[in-house]
Amino acid sequence: MTGSERQSTVRQSPGQPSPGQPSTGQPSTGQPSTGQPSLPPVRLAPESDSSAQWLPELRTIAARALDCAGGIEPALALAIRLGQELPYPMEGRTLQLWESLATVGACNLSVGRSIEPHLDAVSILHQARQQSGSEELEQLATAGNSCWGVFAAEGKDQHLRAHRQGNGWMLTGTKPWCSLAGRLSHAIVTARTDDGRRAFAVNLKDPGVSVIATGWVALGLPEVSSGPISFEHVPAVPVGAPGWYFARPGFAWGGAGVAALWFGAATAVARRVYAHCAGREPDQIALLQLGLVDGHLTAARNALALAARQADSDRHTAGASLPAARARAAVVRASESILELAGHAMGPEPLAFDADHAARVADLTVYLRQDHAERSIASIGQQLLAPGRLPW
Repeated sequence: MTGSERQSTVRQSPGQPSPGQPSTGQPSTGQPSTGQPSLPPVRLAPESDSSAQWLPELRTIAARALDCAGGIEPALALAIRLGQELPYPMEGRTLQLWESLATVGACNLSVGRSIEPHLDAVSILHQARQQSGSEELEQLATAGNSCWGVFAAEGKDQHLRAHRQGNGWMLTGTKPWCSLAGRLSHAIVTARTDDGRRAFAVNLKDPGVSVIATGWVALGLPEVSSGPISFEHVPAVPVGAPGWYFARPGFAWGGAGVAALWFGAATAVARRVYAHCAGREPDQIALLQLGLVDGHLTAARNALALAARQADSDRHTAGASLPAARARAAVVRASESILELAGHAMGPEPLAFDADHAARVADLTVYLRQDHAERSIASIGQQLLAPGRLPW
């Protein structure tokens, strides 16, 4: 299947049946509907009249995410479907992609954490195919039932090496922080070569791949364990040239896409604070807390909306790092502040007796630590001091 055929036959609007598939009248996740009530979609640019056309699709995505009920297998089935339906970043509809991620994040962050890496991998393969025209990458990307992860973290004492063998490549070593590795079919991994770090596509069902058991004890994202995997002479397909994975504009915008998930979860926490205040006569302190929540959420929303526009308008430039980092930093700051304000505003009761809220707080707390905190902010400062730049 060519890329153009895939666009015309597979990436239809969410909620519509695939070619040859009868309509059931219900959103499909590969699982029966649980009948859960839908949640309002999370919007990044509600002031845009044209974006209202996307609302029915966002509502369908919200219903599908809720239907997963936090389960990993239905979430991965949904990931495969959304990978066929949602737009790629940097191609004119980044805002809609990020609104979809934010909406999933507001429904269930474990589901979002399962879906986002597959969407990122599909996007990476698309970018690499555009550059190289590789038929092998085309076949990997269009395999209907493959579910992907992206493993690019480096460990202090754990390294993955890639070496040539004949006309191909082989991977040997250990890769840390491989979320859901035992449940995925494929992954894009970064490995060290004689020419620097490089990305490769691998089949995780190869007999040379071993998932190393670890004591994942996190109370947040408890089903999305992230441990190391071992590679022993595993065939791999190069994805881009040496250094391409980190240098491409899509690397920075992918990080902002993760922030869209965080923003969705933070929005759900903010909605819980709003319901708490609306359900009683709030005093001045409660009104202050609600106003602060609104300020943080509005700043993060505006930062993501601006970044989405920049991603689409500057897709071919290498200047993505700063605007993407700014958006991500705004979301991290807002999310951390909203978590703190929610605790101050509502006390221990929802953390003790509201299972959805307690899980969301724990999930978001763990997930946010994927960001590098002060080091991420310092990297923004470094970029601001680039010669010849007046940043404000």
